[in-house]
Amino acid sequence: MSEVLSQSQIDALLNSMKGGGDDSSGSQEKEDSQAVQYRKYDFYSPRKFTTEKLKLLRNIFENYSRIAASQMNSMFRLSCEMEVLNVEEQRYYEFNNALTDSDIITLVKVVLPEQAKNLPMLMHISPRLMVNMIDRMMGGPGDDDSIDSWYVYTSIENVLYEKIMSYLVNAMRDAWLGYIRMDMSMDRVEQDPSMFQDISVDETVAIVPLSIQMGNLTGNITICIPGTLLTDIFNIIDRKKNINLDADENDQDIKDTIMNSIRDSALRVNAQLGVVEVSLEDLYNLHVGDVIDLNKPKGSEVFLYIEDQPWFTGKLGIHKKNMAVKIENRIADEEDEEALRRLAAEADGTLEEMETEVV
Repeated sequence: MSEVLSQSQIDALLNSMKGGGDDSSGSQEKEDSQAVQYRKYDFYSPRKFTTEKLKLLRNIFENYSRIAASQMNSMFRLSCEMEVLNVEEQRYYEFNNALTDSDIITLVKVVLPEQAKNLPMLMHISPRLMVNMIDRMMGGPGDDDSIDSWYVYTSIENVLYEKIMSYLVNAMRDAWLGYIRMDMSMDRVEQDPSMFQDISVDETVAIVPLSIQMGNLTGNITICIPGTLLTDIFNIIDRKKNINLDADENDQDIKDTIMNSIRDSALRVNAQLGVVEVSLEDLYNLHVGDVIDLNKPKGSEVFLYIEDQPWFTGKLGIHKKNMAVKIENRIADEEDEEALRRLAAEADGTLEEMETEVV
């Protein structure tokens, strides 16, 4: 059976005949260069987290980068910059295979609300960066660029390693605080990554590599978050968002319910004409027909009190042959209340001066 040519092969054959030569190789290369490149998707290992979830995770660790870089600046007295390279979903064996036998990983204990035990987060820092951090902490220059990935830490360096990692772990708790309140602390340091078997090799994990530049040196911190832990975290965050949305929708109904329940409550309203101070002797000698000077000009403001709290100012007058107060302004803030107290105090002081002059 003869081979059936495609349309592109027919066009290439015709072009080669017109040009007098074989142009099939050139057209094939051109066709390959114009072909769209697609990323292979493993259907045996489907993605567990959506792009929005990974973007949220990136935002959290960008916040962590700013906090941790600020702490490293003050700790090492050196300009440090930290940046999130990417956030990707992998299998745990991919993270574990990238480690050497001399590497050290830090286990971060995570306690979520209403959950007692969870898988820990894992943190790995490149030996070149960590050794120079330790050297800087001990008073050295911290600029040795000859440290490779097979470096073996000494006993003293292991102690200082834990001290530095404790600062980085505490900064991570502050970064998550804006999204979820959870307790994070350094559990332990595992000096042989192959001995850590709490996470299955096929477990889905989120890998967050951070690039650090400390002076002239560069290094990486890699954070591995187990998929089960990350799923619980996202569930709590989603539930918190739903609760907040429901609360916003019900705010107006709650306000209306409260106002309806207190609408018929009786409140006492007092109109204060003025404040004076008199001695006990003068009070004892008061008789019908005596006049008390309020030390306020005619037509001055009257203060209205609702349950002993100043609310309005107004003018005294007559309405339908009854004494009344016309409300003009509302005492809206503490400054108005302070002005009210000041006027009352000035009135009291003036009366005291008048009493002194009379005596």
